Amino acid sequence: MEIKKIKLGNQGLIVPQIGLGCMGMTGFEDANMYGAADENEAIATIHKSLEMGGNFLDTADLYGPLKNEQLIAKAMGADRNKYIIATKFGWEINEENKVTWAINGKKEYVKMAVERSLKNLKTDYIDLYYMHRLDKNTPIEETVGAMSELVKEGKIGYIGLSEVSSETVKRAHAVHPVTAVQSEYSLFERTVEERGILQTLTELGISFVAYSPLGRGFLSGDIKKMSDLPENDFRRAIPRFQEAHFHKNIELVEAIEALAKDKNVSASQLAIAWIINKGIVPIPGTKRRKYLEQNMAAASMELTPSDVATLESIVPLGTDTGKAYDEFSMGLLD
Repeated sequence: MEIKKIKLGNQGLIVPQIGLGCMGMTGFEDANMYGAADENEAIATIHKSLEMGGNFLDTADLYGPLKNEQLIAKAMGADRNKYIIATKFGWEINEENKVTWAINGKKEYVKMAVERSLKNLKTDYIDLYYMHRLDKNTPIEETVGAMSELVKEGKIGYIGLSEVSSETVKRAHAVHPVTAVQSEYSLFERTVEERGILQTLTELGISFVAYSPLGRGFLSGDIKKMSDLPENDFRRAIPRFQEAHFHKNIELVEAIEALAKDKNVSASQLAIAWIINKGIVPIPGTKRRKYLEQNMAAASMELTPSDVATLESIVPLGTDTGKAYDEFSMGLLD
């Protein structure tokens, strides 16, 4: 099965219609994101993805921090030119390689961050470079101006933004064409639609990349009760997984599972196919070949208008499934 390729933005970048989110492949120093890391299986997953035509890898300097980019460098080896690498900057990482939890979009920081990522990825260019979060104390024009210089220097190919408003996108795009915006998006999280951000991107010819397309694992159908999450799993602190929303969300998942069963696919495949059907590139995160193969299979699924209508009637636009982050992290969104 060869994954179909699509155009990302209008500047010439071509990617498979489903990417691979690599965040979970390395642990975080101070938090359990999605269980323990297994480097050998992670590398095997990256290689399997390439073999299946999924050569679009998504990482960030934050993940680890820095360890995720280093893992990807190890997985690529001498095959750098076979991969399309997207990484991000913005969460400030100091000289001791510690995350300060401030957001830094200043020109000097952008220049410093890209050099660090190039070194960690063992490459001389990054295909798609995202601003991870908006620095509300630095004009977006300064940040994107610095990124534009990196394009001219050949250090990055294309510019991306993450979790930004329509207004920020317009201002950024006026400085240098933006290729992609990445935000959380799934049947459980459609804020970018509600706020008109997807409409803005369509008007400007910018593509949308969806992270957490399985609603942080909810739509996989693997989580039925709170005890299915490890004790120190960060999701336990997220409103979507807390008592006020948990049981209602399980009911929604069960309705999606019933539709998936009729089509002889899994709930996660249906949720991913729904995103691809909208011309959006999902980047489901996995660190195991088994789940990678299931996710990739979703790219070849055909959904009828009736399937889409049924899914959207189960979880209509505006359904409150609970916020995706704690209060601090929600405050950092644009």
